[in-house]
Amino acid sequence: MNTLSSIIATLSSEEKRSFISNLKQKNKRNDTKNIQLFRLLDTTPDSKDLDIQLYGKRAKGAFHALCKRLHDTLIDFIATKSFESETSEEMEILKLLLASRIFFEQKQYKIALKTIKKAELKAKTYDLFSILHEIYYTKIQYAHVDLNTSLESLIHDFRNNQKLLQQEENLNLFYANIQNKLSQNRSDITQAIRDSLDNFDLSITNDLTFRSLFKILEIINQAANAARNFHSILSFVEKTYEQIESKEQFTDKHLFYHIQILYYVANSYFRNKNFVTSQEYLKRMEQQMTKQRGKYYKRFLPQLELLKALNNNYTGEAEKAIVSLESFDFSKTKGQTTYILDLKLTLIVFYFQQSRCKEALKLLNELHHSDTWYTEKAGIIWVIKKNLTEILLHIELDHMDIVESRVKGFRKKHRSYLKNNNEDRVLEFLSLTMSFYLHSDTINTKEFLAKIKDSLIQNNPDQEDIFAMSFYAWLKAWVLKSDLYQTTLEVIAQSNKG
Repeated sequence: MNTLSSIIATLSSEEKRSFISNLKQKNKRNDTKNIQLFRLLDTTPDSKDLDIQLYGKRAKGAFHALCKRLHDTLIDFIATKSFESETSEEMEILKLLLASRIFFEQKQYKIALKTIKKAELKAKTYDLFSILHEIYYTKIQYAHVDLNTSLESLIHDFRNNQKLLQQEENLNLFYANIQNKLSQNRSDITQAIRDSLDNFDLSITNDLTFRSLFKILEIINQAANAARNFHSILSFVEKTYEQIESKEQFTDKHLFYHIQILYYVANSYFRNKNFVTSQEYLKRMEQQMTKQRGKYYKRFLPQLELLKALNNNYTGEAEKAIVSLESFDFSKTKGQTTYILDLKLTLIVFYFQQSRCKEALKLLNELHHSDTWYTEKAGIIWVIKKNLTEILLHIELDHMDIVESRVKGFRKKHRSYLKNNNEDRVLEFLSLTMSFYLHSDTINTKEFLAKIKDSLIQNNPDQEDIFAMSFYAWLKAWVLKSDLYQTTLEVIAQSNKG
């Protein structure tokens, strides 16, 4: 039932009502149980013995057939809805191309040439090389009816587009290769990026299109996030953005990409503890979000608010950061589950840093889904941060029995992943934490502080990721019995001095 339940979970309330209405129209018999099954899976996805609930007895064969029909109907409904609501540039251009081919076949050459010319101009505007390939193929096929364009010029356009299409294909290969390196736990991600760019004949130059530069920046950001190493990729980010800035005339045409690019750049500077530059790029990002009548404002608002709050928190404006997250209207944000979860976990951490542990735990307990669900929605790293934060909260509240239980569960659940992904210091952090929690009265504070610094700070302090520094700061503050937030700010400030 996991597959069906997962598909149903992607539907909005309005879409669910529409789907049920669609089923009612299609059902020819009153005893069809597809609507009943849909509602059961929607309200109680983990329910057992659904065949008994539906048929009043064991009926595995009939139940399996019913599930298969519901699955196929759901896929058809989602696909149909997607085509009905699709208004993207690509769909509009494809419609023009298909229409032009019909006109050519019907020997309506004047309208055909006019239609395909319109498709070509639109495809060029959005750098849609694969569609342009089909457009030029069609134009060459019917070159004999176009008296205003030479075959030579059409072939020239076709070949130029082939080069750009090859470049885009190389970019997809580059993306796949980096993802493969990450799955192999490649620690030197910077060298992997350089090697992959060379292997697929790519370079961060003005020759790349806006979309290609965006994709490279997206890949670099994902690689840095997976490796928790934003310092080594900063030069790539800066070089890529320089090329993007040189294409200023295209930024409004590629507004969605431009906004996301500004977020990537701002995030890279934040993770490198360069808060001033990060905030400058966030201002640019927000400015771009207001363009085209705020077309993408809601889409990017969670990302913007998350990074603004993080910058505020780490520059001494904790209260401002907390108020902004407390007042965020989650009900108006759809389809942004990952960033919504990031916002909630970030607020929990901010409460924690201000010693508002009961409020933090209360908010944490509202995250009631399973770790499997959260891993699917936000990723394993988010789940590890959540579980680790929960352990630290129970330590602060001195819930000894819960702490020991949670630590045992954490090690059992995440040890293999952490070790396989070169994240041993998370386990080391947990061991040091438990050592001090259970034996603080016999530990030499000075020696222990030196040990935690050696164990947890793996790079030069100015190159260390800000979130790694935050966990180190918590342990340091706990050992010294100092204020956590002030200690965190001091640790970050000292790391910026190198």
